[in-house]
Amino acid sequence: MADWIGTVYCMQVGNLTINRLGQRQVITAVNGQFPGPKLEARDGDTVVVHVVNYSPYNITIHWHGVLQRLSGWADGPSMVSQCPIRTGGAAYTYRFNITGQEGTLWWHAHVSFLRATVYGALLIRPGPDKPHYPFPTPHGEATLLFGEWWNASVVDVERQAMLTGGAPNNSVALTINGMTGGYELPVRHGKTYLLRLINAALNYQLFCKVAGHAFTVVAADACYTDPYDTDVVVLAPGQTVDALMYANATPGRYYMAAQVYQSLANATYTATTTALLRYEHDNSTAAAKASRSLVMMPHMPAFNDSETAQGFYGSLSGLLPDGKPTVPLHVDTRMLVTYGLGVMPCMPAQTLCNRTRGSVAASMNNVSFQLPTTMSLLEAHLRGNVDGVYTRDFPDRPPVVFNFTSASASSNRSVMLTSKGTKVKTLRFNTTVEVVLQNTAILGSENHPLHLHGFNFYVLAQGVGNFHARSPTRYPYNLVNPQQRNTVAVPAGGWAVIRFTADNPGVWVMHCHLDAHLPFGLAMAFEVDDGPTPDTVLPPPPPDYPQC
Repeated sequence: MADWIGTVYCMQVGNLTINRLGQRQVITAVNGQFPGPKLEARDGDTVVVHVVNYSPYNITIHWHGVLQRLSGWADGPSMVSQCPIRTGGAAYTYRFNITGQEGTLWWHAHVSFLRATVYGALLIRPGPDKPHYPFPTPHGEATLLFGEWWNASVVDVERQAMLTGGAPNNSVALTINGMTGGYELPVRHGKTYLLRLINAALNYQLFCKVAGHAFTVVAADACYTDPYDTDVVVLAPGQTVDALMYANATPGRYYMAAQVYQSLANATYTATTTALLRYEHDNSTAAAKASRSLVMMPHMPAFNDSETAQGFYGSLSGLLPDGKPTVPLHVDTRMLVTYGLGVMPCMPAQTLCNRTRGSVAASMNNVSFQLPTTMSLLEAHLRGNVDGVYTRDFPDRPPVVFNFTSASASSNRSVMLTSKGTKVKTLRFNTTVEVVLQNTAILGSENHPLHLHGFNFYVLAQGVGNFHARSPTRYPYNLVNPQQRNTVAVPAGGWAVIRFTADNPGVWVMHCHLDAHLPFGLAMAFEVDDGPTPDTVLPPPPPDYPQC
């Protein structure tokens, strides 16, 4: 089936047998495609997606980055906004409005590791009242989805990690648009192209380069940025970047490369995948063509080059609409949220877990997030939480203050231990929230991409070490034109400050987008109260809303 342009779609989820790396593999896919079909809509559209599940696994679909104004029932994270769509042909219709958004987003499964193969692009074009981009119209565009590949069932990979209480096995290759090699992008000399870059990998951040070419970044996470010139783009899982590339090199063939970025000290795993950028209509002489028969490979950063990664993440700024700052200056709720890995006792189901060492866990403010099993958080919220599905006591600060970024934290058993809980932070409608996201070094310091559902947020500041609120001159906030994101890559051994307005009633999860960390519990949720008027109240769920 071809990619779609419109607002009403049908997705059939089922098994697909494909060949990669010389091996036949059965994967879960949408409409017999890997990656899944590309969806396109315009700002102002109502999007309707009928999902039918013929796969052997329960499924949900998340529309990553869509704000879901008053449509939280369509957000998609399993047991947060909905119970999963059951196997055997069960169906659910996702219906949501695109409001005030344009750019590159994507969709993916939000159950287990299934998003390794169940994903695709979601492109939002400018609406009819604003038909042009805020940058020169490119000659063409290309959507590039970066992913990971296992020569195994990804469900089995996750299950084995659960049984042992450790990290999952590494993927064996990276992919570009589902291919481990062989993808080609034709260009014409002298033309400008818009590259829509999406990191759909489960567990790895990526450096992206094209030999002999440079980029101008114009958007990130479907939020326009000030034009930023660079020869390398860095993408954490979940993030998107729109970048203009001017095809002004000597006509020939050039490699485009995506390489793993490792922020964890002593990490050794790395991988690189390539695609081919090929100039069309090359009118050079035969001798000139022969001299360019070799394909040029870009010079990539070292796989652990955190300076380059953080240099990119910290250099983006937001494009001001009409030149006017939009950052809310008054803050109603301030939170300091520490997060990272830890340990907890092995559960009975973890039959291969080392009972002496315990199981790897993860937490935010020392609460290891536990998803409910009887109904979704959003349904419980609508019912007034009468069944006690969750508690409203997620802490505003960590229970213990220590040197969060010191490697010695990994030898302190008292700060390593965490426990499960289904705790939410309740916010009054339309309050402004500022969250300091503080990385910890327990079991290693790593750059974690944190994704917030239901909102874009301003990234006001980032840094390394421990955040000190009483040092404003040391950590100046950008309150004029900060970048907006839905997923922020918090520096390894560092912190980031985000701010957003809680103007979207419902329950919205914030979690690490390294999928290995989500089952460990690296998540929390915001419960946003209804507003005072009918148009600020969450409507009831649709009639076909899945039940547990």
